Amino acid sequence: MKLNTAVNRYIFKEMIPPYTMNLLFFIFVFLMRQILEITNVIVNYQVSFMAFFLMLAYSMPYFLAYIIPMSVMMSVLLTFLRLSNDNEIVALKASGISIYHLLSPVILFSILNALLTAYMAIYGIPWGQEAYKQMALNVVQSNFNVGLKERQFNDSFDGVMFYVNKIDFKDNSLGDIYIEDQRNEGFSTTIISPKGRIFNGEDKLSFILSLYNGVINQVNLKSRAVHSTRFDTYDLQLDLKNAVKNMRKKKRNEKEMHLTELVAFLKTEKTKTKKYYSVWVEFHKKFSIPFACVALGILAVPLGVQSSSTRKSAGLGIGLIAFLMYYLLLSAGLVFSEAGNISPVLGMWMPNFIMGGLGLFLLIKAANDRPVEIFNRINQLIIKIVQNLFRVRFSN
Repeated sequence: MKLNTAVNRYIFKEMIPPYTMNLLFFIFVFLMRQILEITNVIVNYQVSFMAFFLMLAYSMPYFLAYIIPMSVMMSVLLTFLRLSNDNEIVALKASGISIYHLLSPVILFSILNALLTAYMAIYGIPWGQEAYKQMALNVVQSNFNVGLKERQFNDSFDGVMFYVNKIDFKDNSLGDIYIEDQRNEGFSTTIISPKGRIFNGEDKLSFILSLYNGVINQVNLKSRAVHSTRFDTYDLQLDLKNAVKNMRKKKRNEKEMHLTELVAFLKTEKTKTKKYYSVWVEFHKKFSIPFACVALGILAVPLGVQSSSTRKSAGLGIGLIAFLMYYLLLSAGLVFSEAGNISPVLGMWMPNFIMGGLGLFLLIKAANDRPVEIFNRINQLIIKIVQNLFRVRFSN
């Protein structure tokens, strides 16, 4: 009993370093796109570093809900790969400890991370989504240029649609501007200008767009009369108040809803619309994804034990393939569930049952010293692919 307790503590401690490394690595990978976008905002619009870190913090819960299960699987896999390659698994078997006895620290480690993932999914994601949206709104209010993007139509202002081909952030100038103004009832106004600049108005939500050397085409929708006017300078008043008010009144999507709001929506909604299925899916995701920590953690044990005769890189390849299988199953379940083709319960929990069932099957095989031949072939295939890639790279 004392030996088993010491072994369990030893395996639990061995899983912590690879878990930390994997968690940091996957956070960096998943946030790469977010970091690039936020960095662009800081450089071009002089947004404070505090806003930068807050926007990253608000993005973290959503990514962590998916990163933690992946980190759990990779940490368990790496731990048992090392134990296998160092013949420690063989030594433990010789002392009378079976593979089943080694599951205790893995299950405990997986459950702790499942609770952390559940906290992120139930409380963290709604908080992060709402806070990120509010932060982005505050940034846009302080500097409207943040909401402008080159070669994209912008409809932030009621009744006004404009398109900017080029933006020079150094002097705050705009190039090749197209504006469609529908604010005057009965008239449709189109403004084309090769150059313009944006200035702050009387308050944070009002702006003045100064246009130079352009043309105004106004169409009377009743009489079909067209008037064309050339100008040297033209100031267009823009107001974000109505847009901000509408954004704040807008109903939150399912990712921004708390668990109680999801339940209340499902109780009151009678018609099975796309929104209904999306809310059902989001409700089950808050529990199925945390449970993936346990399913993938169990699967990683036999994968690590059965990969003892291969290199660590091949074992990592198997781990990534296994997680890719889980993600593909989850994505397929998500698509079919939101479309109403299958039950959200089946779509969100099916990946856990498949991966967990596969893990139990391989665990029984590994405990009985009956390795699955397919994994040896996968190992050989991965090694061959890596060798060919290096050979092609260095030959060039």
